Amino acid sequence: MQGLRFDELFAFLTAAPLSSADLARLRDWLDSIRDPAECLALIEAAAAGRPCPHCACARLHRSGFASGLQRYRCLGCRRSFNALTGTPLARLRKRECWLPYIKCLPESRTVREAALVTGVHRTTSFRWRHRFAPGAARHRPAALTGIVEADETYRLESQKGSRTLTRSPRKRGGAARRRGINREHDCLLVARDRIGTTLDFHTGRGPVTAAQLRTCLRPVLPGDGLLISDGAAAYVRFALDAGIMHESINVRAGRRARGAIHIQNVNGWHSRFKNWLVRFKGVASRYLANYSGWHRLLDAQALRTPAQWLCAAVRQVQ
Repeated sequence: MQGLRFDELFAFLTAAPLSSADLARLRDWLDSIRDPAECLALIEAAAAGRPCPHCACARLHRSGFASGLQRYRCLGCRRSFNALTGTPLARLRKRECWLPYIKCLPESRTVREAALVTGVHRTTSFRWRHRFAPGAARHRPAALTGIVEADETYRLESQKGSRTLTRSPRKRGGAARRRGINREHDCLLVARDRIGTTLDFHTGRGPVTAAQLRTCLRPVLPGDGLLISDGAAAYVRFALDAGIMHESINVRAGRRARGAIHIQNVNGWHSRFKNWLVRFKGVASRYLANYSGWHRLLDAQALRTPAQWLCAAVRQVQ
């Protein structure tokens, strides 16, 4: 087989009876073959026209190549940089494996599955996950429109992967020591309008406060819109202070909707997010925002190809 030319190998594969499993393996192998120059070209195209990442000066000149990427020197601060400087992908190696690895993100593969498919070590796979996915998720909608539903979901705080714990260990995740929502829970606030635009915010531990709502929601809510939430007092206080129209649903009393007044869209997002997280068998609290951003991109289906994910991670956030 080693002495076969490509046309002989192609003729052999054409004549051989291949099962569906063989065809699937062949497709995966062909998808993994990438020209390293393709990745470099996408990076350069995505970063075209960007100013200096150090001082934002637009006066630059070319200053040679390094690792296949064009370097530039800023005429303002005199520092040099390339297309990846200042991005989450800076200083990462094995660029010939980036596109095959990014293909695993829309498929929601685990760390070990992605490492096996790409041919990198599992620690490299983990490091890349928390560079590529958050890098692409930096691009968020600027604002919401019309009717906006807001609600938070809580997950028990996790120190998975930590070398030292700040509390006594819990067996297989365990349960909180006290009933109800408290400082042992991480809060993920999600706001979603009726056309599906979604924003997620990791507000820290414990129940959400009016101050946190003001920081997260006030810049993205429309001035003439309507905010719908559950009956939490923090939303009422925030809406009064911000002068925003507000309606609440008393979910605890069993009332789910009053005509168009409901929070079922945002609760549906919560449900899809929690079901999606199950495959990862536990997520550390410090990475919760990375996973919610990753799921937001998948749920919106904004990025469909590895090239789009790569360009989104490289492109400068305005």
